[in-house]
Amino acid sequence: MASIIRTEDLTYTYSIGTPFEKTAVNKVCLDIEEGTFSGIIGHTGSGKSTLIQHLNGLIKPTSGKVFIDGQDIWDKEVRIRDIRFKVGLVFQYPEYQLFEETVYKDIAFGPKNMGLTDEEIDRRVKETAELVGLKQETLYKSPFELSGGQKRRVAIAGVMAMEPKVLILDEPTAGLDPKGRDKILGQIKEYHRQKHITVLLVSHSMEDIAKFADKILVMNKAEVFCYEDTPDVFKRSDELAGIGLAVPQITKVFLDLKKRGIDIRTDVYTTEFAKKTILEYLERKGGAVNA
Repeated sequence: MASIIRTEDLTYTYSIGTPFEKTAVNKVCLDIEEGTFSGIIGHTGSGKSTLIQHLNGLIKPTSGKVFIDGQDIWDKEVRIRDIRFKVGLVFQYPEYQLFEETVYKDIAFGPKNMGLTDEEIDRRVKETAELVGLKQETLYKSPFELSGGQKRRVAIAGVMAMEPKVLILDEPTAGLDPKGRDKILGQIKEYHRQKHITVLLVSHSMEDIAKFADKILVMNKAEVFCYEDTPDVFKRSDELAGIGLAVPQITKVFLDLKKRGIDIRTDVYTTEFAKKTILEYLERKGGAVNA
C-alpha cells in the first residue's frame, strides 16, 4: 500500500541562534500508509505536536522534507492551501475556535472556503453531523448553547466536512469525562471505517491508543522511538516504561504476573485480549475453562 505521509530527515529547531534554541523534531523519517488509524504517543516535550503541525504545512521544516500523497508540500509548484484541505488538523480544545451564529454555519465554514456548491456543502454538513452524533435540529442552534462534548463534536465535524484524505486529531478528548471520551473516539473510529481515510490520533492515554489504533508511533526526545503495529509496540512494554510512558493498567497486571513467575504473555493491552490470554493460559495448564 502506498504511503500517504512520508517524511525524510524532518528536523525543526526553535529559536535558532538564541539561548532558547531547542530541536523539537530531529531527523524524523516516517512512512504512514494510506487508510491506517495510527496513534501518536510520547511524554510532554517529545515532539508530537510539532511533528503533526508539519504535516499540513503550519510549520516549515528547518531541514528535511514532508510528502503528502507523493507531493513535497514545500515545492514551489504546490499550493499549501490545497495541502490543508487534504490534511485536516483538529487542535486540542477545538471548540474554542467556534465562532459562527449556528452549528450549521460552523461546520459549513471549511467546505464553503473550498468553493463547493451549496448542495454539496449541505450534504457534507448533514452527513458529518450525523456521523459525530449531532441531531439535525442541533444544526440550527448557536454553538454556544451546547454542552462541552457537543461543542467538541461540532468542531471535529467542521474538519471532517472538508473530507480530507488525512485527519489528524491532537488530544481530541482532553477535558472530557470517560463517557464523553469513549463516545467521541468511537465516532472517529466509525468515520475512519466508513470513509477509509488515514487517521492520526495524538493522545496521552495509552488506553485510548491501544483500544482504537492499528499502529502506534512513539516519540521520545524529538525522535521516533518506534512506529509499529499495536501488538508489536506492547511487546516492548518494559522499554516504554523505561522512557517514562505509562502502559495500560491491564498491561501492568500481566507484567506483574510475569514478575511473579507466571509464564504468561505480557503484550496484553485490552480487556478482551486479557480474557483470551487468561483462558489460553488456563487451558494450557489443563484447568477447566468456563468462559
